[in-house]
Amino acid sequence: MRFGLLLPHFGEHADAAKIIRGSQLAESLGFDSVWVRDHLLFEPHGEFESPNATFYDALTVLTAVGAATERLQLGTGALIPFRHPLHTALITTTMTQFFGPRVILGMGAGNFDHEFDAIGLSGIPRPELVQTNMEIMRRIWTENGVSWNDSPFDFEDATIEPKPVGGPPPLWYCGATPKSARIAATSADGWLPGRIALETLKARVQTLTDTSTENGRSRPTVGIIPTTSIADTREEAISRVNVPGLLTWANNSRFWVKPESGSFQTVEDLQGVLIHGTAKDVIEQCRTLQDVGVDHLVFDFRLNFPIWEDQIRRIGEEVLPALRAD
Repeated sequence: MRFGLLLPHFGEHADAAKIIRGSQLAESLGFDSVWVRDHLLFEPHGEFESPNATFYDALTVLTAVGAATERLQLGTGALIPFRHPLHTALITTTMTQFFGPRVILGMGAGNFDHEFDAIGLSGIPRPELVQTNMEIMRRIWTENGVSWNDSPFDFEDATIEPKPVGGPPPLWYCGATPKSARIAATSADGWLPGRIALETLKARVQTLTDTSTENGRSRPTVGIIPTTSIADTREEAISRVNVPGLLTWANNSRFWVKPESGSFQTVEDLQGVLIHGTAKDVIEQCRTLQDVGVDHLVFDFRLNFPIWEDQIRRIGEEVLPALRAD
C-alpha cells in the first residue's frame, strides 16, 4: 500500500509556505504522494469546514510542490471538468517536463451545479463529461492532428508538443457510486471515491474487480481519502473530529451500504470514513483497509490543519514504519 496526504490549500488554514514545508517534511518521512481538491467557485462544506472561501488552484499548487520536492507523486482528488481538456492536457504535459512523470489525474464530476453554470456547461451530464475529458487527453497526449466534433467540444487538427515525459499520466475516476466503480473498471487506471464507509468500500471493490474481469482488464488501483486524526489517546484524537458532521454526511450519501441499524449513528459506523486514535489504532485501521483492497491511502488532516506538521510527523514516524514492515 502507498500513502499520501491531502494538502491544506483551502479554507482558513490555506498557506503557501505551510504547503511547501509540509510536503517536504512528508517526502523526508517516506510518504509517497500529496493530493489536492478542485473547485472553481469554492463553497465550503458546512459539515466540516469554516465558511472561509479561500481556495488555491489545484494544478498550480501541485506544480509548486513538484518544483520543491523530488519524488512525491502529485495527485488530484478530484479534478473537476470545468477546464477545457486541451488546456488540462497542456498544463499536465508541461508539469512532467519540469519534474518528470509524477502526476496522477483523478477526475470527478463534482457536486455543485453553480460552478458549471458559471462557465456555460450547465445541463451536460457530468460523468459523461469526465469520460470525454479523459478520452481527449489520452489522445492528445499520444497523437498529433487530433480532431473532436461532439458537444461540448469541437476542434480540428490539434497537436500538443512535446508529449508527456514518461507517457500519459495515469487517469483515475473519482466517485463513490456503483456507476463510478464500473466506469473506473472499464476506462481508468485507478478509482478514488474519497471518503467511503467500509462496507460500501467492500461492495465497490467487488464491483470494480468483477467489471474489470468481464472486460479483460486488470483491476484499477484503489485509493481512498479518509478523515484522519492521530494523538496520544483515542479520546484526544476524536475530540478534534466533527463526528456529528461526519455522521450527517454519511447518512446523506445515497448509494452507501447502511449499518445494520439502518443509519450511521456511532463512531464505529464511520469505519473507512474516519481513521483516528493512537498510532496503534491507526495502524490497525490502515491494515483493515489494505485487507479489503485499498492500494493507495491518502490521509485527510483537514480537521487538524492547525497542527498539520504534527500530524505528518506522527503518521510518518509512528505509523508508516510499521505498515512498511508488513
